[in-house]
This record gives sequence, structure tokens and C-alpha cells, in this order.
Amino acid sequence: MVASIQYIQRIVDTYARAAEANLKTPGRRNGLVVLDRELADEVMVTGDLHGHRENFNRIRRVADLGNHPRRHLVLQEVCHGGPTYPENGGCKSHAMLEDVARLKTQYPAQVHFLLGNHELSELTEYPIQKNKQMLNLMFRLGLQFTYGPATEKVREAYCPFLQSCPLAVSLPGGIFISHSLPKDVDAGGFDKSLLSRELESGDFWDRDGGVFDLVWGRDHRAENARAFADLVGATVLIHGHEPCPDGFCTPNDVQIILDCCGDNASYLIVPVGPALTQAQLVERIQRLG
Repeated sequence: MVASIQYIQRIVDTYARAAEANLKTPGRRNGLVVLDRELADEVMVTGDLHGHRENFNRIRRVADLGNHPRRHLVLQEVCHGGPTYPENGGCKSHAMLEDVARLKTQYPAQVHFLLGNHELSELTEYPIQKNKQMLNLMFRLGLQFTYGPATEKVREAYCPFLQSCPLAVSLPGGIFISHSLPKDVDAGGFDKSLLSRELESGDFWDRDGGVFDLVWGRDHRAENARAFADLVGATVLIHGHEPCPDGFCTPNDVQIILDCCGDNASYLIVPVGPALTQAQLVERIQRLG
């Protein structure tokens, strides 16, 4: 059954308020959120969810933001995956995107939803195929099942929200959190001004540009990771983007990759302030289950 007009309007309003909250987040510096001891005591970092409702609910319970006002939560990659509507095969993950926006409005200073490649694909309609399925089409079918003729109105509401999401979160002690890292930084460099300047609409649609490279990169060579870390002033990079059957992996001595869309979903609570090594951070990784 198609949602009521009142419910649809609430969703549209929520996306608008979440987009505004993204841009007004304390510590937001254009594409980057910089958290220090004045803003936070600790940051809970999670990995890709891809519509995994149970793990999303577990994350919210563990974060317990209402009772931990100086704890921040980093979320990423909720679109595409999880259960589908049996009536038309549409993807239900649009509801999780709505929940993320709602969570941002509830805890505007504490929730940071990073732009990921699947969200970028929804923003720019860049097609993604996985397991012989067109994920964008399934997402659109989910929207149509829920919102019927108001589907485009909802889409017009969530696109500005996605465009307002930060590209990365930076912590003292050299910890840098983004969805992934660009390829061939060691050979070709990377325009780090992308993180410090005001982004333009064209930045999101440029498939040869820095935003695309930052969320789609899978170059886990140690040389590349070190080059990017040096570029952004980091000693440890924390990412999602890569499936990890064990819930996390360390492809080199700089990166930690977290994954939250499987049975071994893992997260990391990082204290804000001290400089921690990759090994020390790995010791802090916990399972959601």
C-alpha cells in the first residue's frame, strides 16, 4: 500500500532538515568533519551496512547516543542490499537511508554519514550491477512500491541530503576516516583541496574527479595507502567499501577496513585525542553480535 501523503511529507521534511544539519555540523569544514576534544570524547566507527536492518539496529543500541552526548557515530553505505518487497522485488534499503536522515536530525552534532559509492550512484544515477542485478533499478522499485506517484518527490528530497554528506572525518592523533581511498596516489597524487573547499555540483558528477576516486578506490597497496595518509596528515586510515568476511581486515600497515553487512559485523570506538597505532586500534575492534 502506498504511503499516506502525510507520511511522505514527513520523509521529505526529514531529508531537508538532515541536509541542513549536515552542513551545520560542528567541526564541518566543507567536505571534512574535524572532531577534537572540544567536540567529542570518542567516535564509534562502523562499516558498510547495505540494508542490513538487524546490524543497523544493533549499532544504534551500542552507540546509545542519547546517554552518551559526547560520543559520535560514523555511518556509511546503507543503500543497495538487504530484504526486498516480495510484490515487485524492490529494495527496502531506501527505508534505512530515511532512518539515517532521521537519526541525523535527532542527533545533529553526533551523527556523521559519509558519502559512499552506492549513495553517490543514487545521487548521480550511475548504474551499479551486482549478482546480475541492477541495484539502482531495484532501489527505484522499492521507492515506487512505497511512494507510488510521489517517488520522484522523495528522490528530489534525498539527493540534496546525499550531496550534503561529508567525505571524511578527521580525528586528532592522525586518524582519517573515509569510505575508501583513491587509486594510484603514490604515482599520480590526489587533489586534497577537495576536502577543504566548498564542493560544487559538478564535483559529484565527474567520473574522473576526486569525489568519484575517493569513494570508489580499491587500491590497497601499502605504497598507495601510505601516500594518501601522508597527503591528508594521517597515520591510520579507517575505511569501509571492501567486503570483509571476518568483519574487518588490515590490507597493509596503514589501513583498517570495517564491514557491518554480515554476521561478523565489526565496529571500532576510537578515543578522541591520543595518537594510536594501527595495532592499538585493531585491539579495540569489537563484534556487533
